[in-house]
Amino acid sequence: MNAVATTKNLLHKGSGLQVVVGLGQSGLSVAHYLADQGYQVAVTDAQAAPTLADQLPETIEVRQFGAVDRELLQQAARIIISPGISLDTEAVAAARRAHIPVVSDIQLFCEACTVPIVAITGSNAKSTVTTLVGQMAVDAGINVGVGGNIGVPALNLLSNTDMALAVLELSSFQLETVTNLSAQVATVLNMSPDHLDRHGDMLGYHQAKHRIFQGAKSVVISREDALTRPLVADNLPRISTGIHAPDKGHYGLITAPDGQIHLARGTERLLPADELLIKGRHNLLNAQAALAIGELAGIPLESMMTTLRHFSGLAHRCQYIAQVADIDYFNDSKGTNIGSTMAAIEGLGAVYAPKDGKLLLILGGQGKAQQFSELSPLINKYVSQVLFIGEDAALIEKDLRAAGINDDVALHQCQTLAGAFECIQQVTLSSLSQVQAVLLSPACASFDQFKGYADRGEQFVQRVHALDEGTI
Repeated sequence: MNAVATTKNLLHKGSGLQVVVGLGQSGLSVAHYLADQGYQVAVTDAQAAPTLADQLPETIEVRQFGAVDRELLQQAARIIISPGISLDTEAVAAARRAHIPVVSDIQLFCEACTVPIVAITGSNAKSTVTTLVGQMAVDAGINVGVGGNIGVPALNLLSNTDMALAVLELSSFQLETVTNLSAQVATVLNMSPDHLDRHGDMLGYHQAKHRIFQGAKSVVISREDALTRPLVADNLPRISTGIHAPDKGHYGLITAPDGQIHLARGTERLLPADELLIKGRHNLLNAQAALAIGELAGIPLESMMTTLRHFSGLAHRCQYIAQVADIDYFNDSKGTNIGSTMAAIEGLGAVYAPKDGKLLLILGGQGKAQQFSELSPLINKYVSQVLFIGEDAALIEKDLRAAGINDDVALHQCQTLAGAFECIQQVTLSSLSQVQAVLLSPACASFDQFKGYADRGEQFVQRVHALDEGTI
């Protein structure tokens, strides 16, 4: 019901009224959790008709939609704000000036959770590392809950009464309203400028991320990124990761006399990089982070190594699919902008370059007015074949040619994904082909030919498997 009049009849501030601001998945989980706890709950959302409103508990009668209701917030004993709502929202800012507590669902979770928490944040790779740590726990026989920013609201994990470990991916938006998380293991994987429109500047972003360390019992840091290091007591257990040979008890990379790169813990070589299904330097760092986190969480190293050998990455994020006729196929359909595609080309290109191998790159879709010329230096270095598909295929080729693509990089207009696979078969059958990996990383939106990036990636995967089975 709309609560313009009803709000006047609510109990006064301090009597326990809990106001949920924002009715996305996390807001819905908060509403159910608080209602189940017996609190008086109200919900407000800027949307006039939130799509999840019909899933609210019937006991929640006060539902103020169409604007974040300032009067309602002023009556709250506590406000639980969704991560998508800025603290600078006028009604929220007014409540904070009135000293009304504003927290997130993560605060409620950490207050209720009785098992160790692994807390993971960073500008990039949060989901990959969170998923990998979760899988390591599962494979070691640990009843683990995985959630937070990764898709499952944290409070929903509490329904698993046998949960022995909670692994949370946390965004800066979630962390800015968390106090004393007290994680068993906390990490900031990396730091690069992001969400500065919300946090104001890099300092504000850094401060939000570093709230993850409040009360932490152990930490994982990057030796390459000083911004990941917490200002905590030196005697706090910590493990570092990095691209160079590590000190005793830490993780890094060791190059053997034969040139092979190994994941290492101290002087112990754990695994040749070639044995990992996930490729690229960034994924070697992700693997180290997961191992370090798992060690501090009590997961046996031998079990973690088994998981690592079989982990193929997240769907549509530089995901290894298969090897067909000695060529590796990678699905990076979530690469919907130039920056993502540059990272994929550089990460994979560096893997195959020492073997005199090149990438075949599939680009295209809806270009969103980007300047594709930025891709040219990396394409010239690591790519021998570029296949264009989608609405802006001709424009992308024009940008690349104008930027000076090397003569030994072949460009092909294929229109569709089906056309691209016809071209792949022709190109890779050539005895002169240097192609050792096919990478779908379109640098474009997908809605011209697909339902979304996931649909595009799934169709790519289907065609790879069809190629492997000889049905294409």
